[in-house]
Formats: sequence, C-alpha cells, structure tokens
Amino acid sequence: MILRRFSESLKYQNWTAIAIEFVLLVAGVFLGIQVSNWNAAREDALLGEDYVRRLRIDLNNDLAAMQAQVAYYTEVLNAIKQTDTLLQATDADPRTLVINAYRATEISYHPPTQATWQQIVSSGHLGLLPKGTVEGGLAAYYSFNTGDDIYKTLRVSAYRESVRDVIPMLIQEAMRADCSDKLDERSYAFGFTNTCALDVEPTLLLSTAEALQHDADVAKTLRSQYSVVASALPNFRATIKQIEVSLAALQSADKTDKAAGK
Repeated sequence: MILRRFSESLKYQNWTAIAIEFVLLVAGVFLGIQVSNWNAAREDALLGEDYVRRLRIDLNNDLAAMQAQVAYYTEVLNAIKQTDTLLQATDADPRTLVINAYRATEISYHPPTQATWQQIVSSGHLGLLPKGTVEGGLAAYYSFNTGDDIYKTLRVSAYRESVRDVIPMLIQEAMRADCSDKLDERSYAFGFTNTCALDVEPTLLLSTAEALQHDADVAKTLRSQYSVVASALPNFRATIKQIEVSLAALQSADKTDKAAGK
C-alpha cells in the first residue's frame, strides 16, 4: 500500500507526499528489521536458558555418578590392600582371601551425559551460554572422559586376567550371585554388598586360596592394580571439582539473568 502511494506521488510529482511516504517506508523497514532482530534475540535467549537447564540436569547426574565412582573404587582399593596382606599371610582365611582377590579386580563405569553439550557444540551455539561458563569449567570437563580412560585400563589389567584365570567359574558365579555391587537410587554402583555368603565347598575355597598365594603373577600384577586404582581416585575427585565449578558458574549466571529480568 505504501509503495503504491509512493509510486503515485512520484507520477504526479507530489514532493510533500513523496517525502512523507518515503519516511513511512524507511520507518516501516526499520521497525520490521528491529522486530525481527528482537524476535531472534528472544529465541536465542530462550534457547540459551533451555541449554543451561539441561546442562545443570546432566551435570548433576554426572556428579552423582562420579561420587559413586569414588565410593566404589575406594572399596576396590581396600580390597587390593587386604589381598596384598592375605597373600603373604600363612594363616589367611580362604574365604576372605578369595573374596578380596576377586573384588580387587572389579570395575565400574557410568558414562557422562554428553548429549546436550554435543548439541550445543555441533550447532555452533556456545555463544548462547552465559558469559564465562564455557571457560569457567564446562570446556575442561567435557574435553576428557576420566571414567572411560580408567575403565578401559582396568578392564584389561594383568591382575584382573591373572586372578580370574585362577578362580574357578563356580566361585565366580557365586561371587556374582551373593557378593554383588551395591546400587544407589539411580542404579549407580557405589560399593559391594555387606554380606557375601559365597556358598561353595570349603575345600574349593581352600584350594583356590592356595592357588592364589602360589601364583607369582597374582602378587606381581597386584602392585600395578594398586597403582592404577590409587591414581584413579584423585582423578575422579578432580573431575568432581570440575563439575562443581561448572554447576556453580551456571547457577550464578542463572541468578544474574533473573535479577536482570531476562
């Protein structure tokens, strides 16, 4: 409509009308661009808020998983230490030795929740996150998967292979049935059951305990197992710190946005 009036004014050389129509045309284009920019900015802000909400859920889940890992591998480390003592004892209780030797081989892994972060990165939306949150811990946390690295190392450890070669399948089945992991409300393993009946013949336990004590590879590889697990725990705790820092940055940014009325 404005363009048609503008054309008619040009045809009749109505310069006053031309000027008015021109101003209205420019103002309309300007306002249209501004509204479009405002809508785009609002959509970006809403998407950024959704990313923050989802990241906080993911990080809280990862925090619970990593805390469970610390608890779990603390018990594995205790089993390693007890095994080392029992392997050298002349009067070691066979049941206790077998249980601890086996538990010293146990591994657990809870993959981090990375879907939200991967979506943000692949979509080129890092700029939609609150200022300072990426540099404040998120990038460092998502750059390396500590749990996966430790899990892969322990899954193929020489000690795990040596002990499970010695312990008969009958005992391994009993361990899985009676001496399983403890799970929290999220089904994260955080340790071993307090009771472990290990219902097998005492003679089998005795022969297995003796085989463990006389197998040079078991004692030798136990030291490497100790080193890996003992090193894993501070790495897990460092990862927990990264998650807590990231959560604090997101929480602070969220409070700042709310105070600013965003």
